[in-house]
Amino acid sequence: MSRGFVKEDDLELAGTDLPERPLSQHANYVTPDGLQQLQQTVKTLESARSQYIVRKEDPSAQQKLAEIDRDLRYFVAKLESAQLVDPAQQPRHTVLFGAKVQVEDETGQQSVFQIVGEDEADIAQQKVSYVSPVAKALLGRKAGDSTVWQRPAGPLQLDILTIEY
Repeated sequence: MSRGFVKEDDLELAGTDLPERPLSQHANYVTPDGLQQLQQTVKTLESARSQYIVRKEDPSAQQKLAEIDRDLRYFVAKLESAQLVDPAQQPRHTVLFGAKVQVEDETGQQSVFQIVGEDEADIAQQKVSYVSPVAKALLGRKAGDSTVWQRPAGPLQLDILTIEY
């Protein structure tokens, strides 16, 4: 769209009416680390908010403040709904929330996955959400069990080698 059809007032308010971040319909289970991450995120957002609130006459500060407020509402809601699950209290012989599971696939490749909450999931750190397909394939299994991970690329058989908490 050409700038000729945009009112200056519209530009000033751009981004201040952001859609809310959707909350998951799943239970908000968190590990102790996940709870600490949520708490730190809220603190960081509150600190950032205080920096922008003093400049709220500036349109770019208004937009940033709207983003921070939206994210703050999301993370406060996540923090309020958090259900702490301490992996140290889980039975050692079964894959449950918080477990670190070493698996071997049918090609002989070994991987380790830690089953965590949705907000804590980070595949670069080998942390997967408990509602992910790989976690669903592993949950409830024991060392020595085999399971099938239903992937978009096709099913993959996984043998569970070890379980740690």
